[in-house]
Amino acid sequence: MGSLSLSSPLLLLLPYLLLSAAASTVTLDESDDSLIRQVVSDGDDHLLNAELHFSLFKSEFGKTYATQEEHDYRFSVFKANLRRAKRHQLLDPSAVHGVTKFSDLTPAEFRRSFLGLKRLKLPVDAHTAPILPTNDLPTDFDWRDHGAVTGVKNQGSCGSCWSFSTTGALEGAHYLATGELVSLSEQQLVDCDHECDPEEYGACDSGCSGGLMTTAFEYTLKAGGLEQEEDYPYTGTDRGTCKFDKSKIVASVSNFSVVSLDEDQIAANLVKNGPLAVGINAVFMQTYIGGVSCPFICSKHLDHGVLLVGYGASGYSPIRFKEKPYWIIKNSWGENWGENGYYKICRGRNICGVDSMVSTVASIHTSSQ
Repeated sequence: MGSLSLSSPLLLLLPYLLLSAAASTVTLDESDDSLIRQVVSDGDDHLLNAELHFSLFKSEFGKTYATQEEHDYRFSVFKANLRRAKRHQLLDPSAVHGVTKFSDLTPAEFRRSFLGLKRLKLPVDAHTAPILPTNDLPTDFDWRDHGAVTGVKNQGSCGSCWSFSTTGALEGAHYLATGELVSLSEQQLVDCDHECDPEEYGACDSGCSGGLMTTAFEYTLKAGGLEQEEDYPYTGTDRGTCKFDKSKIVASVSNFSVVSLDEDQIAANLVKNGPLAVGINAVFMQTYIGGVSCPFICSKHLDHGVLLVGYGASGYSPIRFKEKPYWIIKNSWGENWGENGYYKICRGRNICGVDSMVSTVASIHTSSQ
């Protein structure tokens, strides 16, 4: 399926989503889904051409439903997500929100199937990254321009985001050390990494049920390393047995560090050590299409693992906004989400907790097969 561009027919919805917010106020709701529901009600607004948009959505993303009952239910969810995208647009006007491939999923279904970041305790082998000089940092930087980032991958309906964030950081570190870009195996982590926090019962990396990048680095250190993707391919399930073959290791962690909650230090570690594993709150990502996401309010509860590959500044927006500095995030939901699989989130205020849990692979071992 091709990526959703800003010229897609699905964005016929955009004028509806950009309805005036002049009479709107933001409120807080104590429910589990508070950040999705923290704007005023939609009032008497009706869903313009909802059936047309649902038809376009099904065609764009190849959606089919087994029964008429399921179809009707998904249409009701889709309409609820149109309202939700409108609310997100009001709260996040420098981005574009609308119909995405997740528009027939409830927020709970979306969280269960596509997120998966666990607790924040750090393993014993994690170090604090040394303070780096920041006076000579480039204004813009993107590791994609330097060959250190593999293509966008797709985790499927499996809460394995943490494994993709982990391999992305390792792939970048391996490239910096060897000059060779190798796609590493997420499935090895899903099948074989059950690293646990000894101080917290049940807090283990658990395949499609979630995990944590620093704990995955700990597993990689103890196991000796990771195989490449083609030797241990991704299946998107965690029902298989561990098939790790130590003779096929291509990259091993020798040191990983946690970066301080300081955006200059995050940028300095990014430039020096390669792409960084980060946690983020993904509440606005279900409806995100493009632009720089800079919501007025967003939880810092981290529920999704992603890869920080660069930073920059842009005035891009559906409306005229002043230039916004942003982080460039590689996601693991395929190229037909966001900006060809990428997300831009503004820098400067720890938006959605993006600066709260950042880790770097400071050094690796390499090994031929």
